[in-house]
Amino acid sequence: MTVSATSGGGSATLSESELAEYEQEKPARRLHPALDRVISVWCAVISIGVLVQVFFPLPAGTQFYLVIFLAAVLPITLLCYRGWHVPPLLNPFKARATDNPGITDWVLAAVALVVCLYPLLDFDGFLERRQTPTTLDVLTGAVLLVLLLEACRRTTGWVLPLVSLVFIAYAYYGGYLPYTWSLAHQGFNFSAIIAQFTMGTAGFYGTPLGVAASYIVLFTIYGAVLDYSGAGKFFIDLSFAAFKRSRTAPGRTVTLAGFLLGSVSGSGTATAVSLGTVSWPILRRAGYPPEPAGGMLAAAGIGAILSPPTLGAAAFIIAEFLQVSYLTVLGYAVIPTILYYLGILLAIEMDARRHGTTEGEASTQSAWKLLKRFSYHFLSLFVIIAFMAVDVPPFKAVVYAVIIQFAQSFLDREHRLTGVPLFKALAQGTRSVLPVVATCATAGVIVAVTTQTGLGLNLAAIIVDAAKGLTDNQTVVLILTVVLSAFAVLILGLAVPVTASFIIAAVIIAPALVQLGVTQPEAYMFIFYYAVLSEVSPPTALAAVATSAITGGKVMPTMWQAWKYTLPAFLVPFAFVLTDNGARLLGQGSLIGMVWTLAVSMLAVAALAVVTGGWIAVATGWAERVICIPASLLLLYLAPVTIALGIGLLVVAVLVNLVRRRRLTGPTKGPAAP
Repeated sequence: MTVSATSGGGSATLSESELAEYEQEKPARRLHPALDRVISVWCAVISIGVLVQVFFPLPAGTQFYLVIFLAAVLPITLLCYRGWHVPPLLNPFKARATDNPGITDWVLAAVALVVCLYPLLDFDGFLERRQTPTTLDVLTGAVLLVLLLEACRRTTGWVLPLVSLVFIAYAYYGGYLPYTWSLAHQGFNFSAIIAQFTMGTAGFYGTPLGVAASYIVLFTIYGAVLDYSGAGKFFIDLSFAAFKRSRTAPGRTVTLAGFLLGSVSGSGTATAVSLGTVSWPILRRAGYPPEPAGGMLAAAGIGAILSPPTLGAAAFIIAEFLQVSYLTVLGYAVIPTILYYLGILLAIEMDARRHGTTEGEASTQSAWKLLKRFSYHFLSLFVIIAFMAVDVPPFKAVVYAVIIQFAQSFLDREHRLTGVPLFKALAQGTRSVLPVVATCATAGVIVAVTTQTGLGLNLAAIIVDAAKGLTDNQTVVLILTVVLSAFAVLILGLAVPVTASFIIAAVIIAPALVQLGVTQPEAYMFIFYYAVLSEVSPPTALAAVATSAITGGKVMPTMWQAWKYTLPAFLVPFAFVLTDNGARLLGQGSLIGMVWTLAVSMLAVAALAVVTGGWIAVATGWAERVICIPASLLLLYLAPVTIALGIGLLVVAVLVNLVRRRRLTGPTKGPAAP
């Protein structure tokens, strides 16, 4: 589908994918080439500064570095992203080749630079005045707050800025609430609130921005270097060459390509779009309808940020909150990743039979030859893991990986990182992180208010008390609290980016789970998975919206197909928090314990696949699906009694389907051809 927009005598044709991107992703401006080069130079300088900071940190400390980093990034964010949303059909800039910032944008950028650098005039004195800020401290802090809210609105939409304003109002007016209310607090004046945002370590310059400036930006630089050195192309080519001709090969290829490509992009939706552009024609020729194909692409893209070795940006925040190594967080994600991709592969097998897909096209390239020629692209990924395994901090490990990938680029004449390609990679690394920085700095408002007012513990008590109001049974209270928490994170994630929804939920919902005996790693990983899964959850499901635009499928059916493929990831996190055995799914406990919980969970995922895919030996009827619903839930509870009951129900479902197959094929015929 295309839509024409006309303005000033010119016309532009917008594809459905462009419309979806404009509505959902808040894309950056299309700058004039000269201005774009200037911005790119500045972004490349920032990338170089970030890399140098790893080995030669500023002596004034982390907060000093964060002030400089925000001062460098915030002005160009205001220049690179549009100020006010105008529908594409009415936006005159969409019909032009460029969309440069106006006078207002330049003024805002200049003001942002001034107020960001203001603390550096007397940095030690600035920090010492936290309890008694001057009028100028409060004024510059208030302006910075407004500019951050505006930058966040430009890059991610209205929701997070509005939520931040609600938190600010609560900090100011909470003292007027009746003292008998759980949410009441002593109240804070405007000066104290602004001082908490700008002078403390829990506001703008807190953990979220610290993670963005020391971890996330380094990984976006690494991803850009991977991409420009040809790794992204190699991963896709290898995926298409890896599988032999079979009806399930196209689906398997998409899944593998999504996993590999995600290490380059670091974004679920971006991975899904990049993958869909290449693989949708192949899926279409293989016989996949648009909606299942779009759902598969969305699931493959989201899987990339649920899986080691990169995970999503929120994983770095988990490491900071728990004060553990990033490698430990990677360890938490290994078994859930296996279960996630098992669910997708089983769904692919069943869909290939239900839709009658064909073998598709065989790759003209040899996977073995590709590996012999380009397998060095995996080296930098292994280096990150290996260095972290010997206690090298992740921010240093990724810089070593960047250096190695840069050196390896000279092995491929087409993708050598000399001159312009290297410059573009460095510039792209910082440009990719602009929305994340705006989100993380703005999320500091929520963290600061929660810390200042004690809101997190108060809300946690309210959530737990609401569950206890329905029952006295501690197990049921935990189940109700977990279900409420899952819905809360999903709803929150429908409106704000993954990183922001995780931060908000971590400071508000995680304490409620911890109060009921859930460990912090289990609580944070539970929240992390649901924050990520919001990107494939109806009614917004950004990844599914993007892939439906590529395949031409209907949006809502594509969302439900994506939900079908990702269902194990929705239910497996419940196993983390409901029983002690669930901790083994996060790599905690003995090896034998991890093995048997993985095996049982794989059976549960298989039962879920039957429910959504409708196939065992032949197409299932309603009986098999109904039986497999409690079977999967009982298995995921991971208690001996429930496991036995779940296996029994699953065996009954298989027997019923075998009887159905016998009736369809007849007693003298062999089983249906795969």
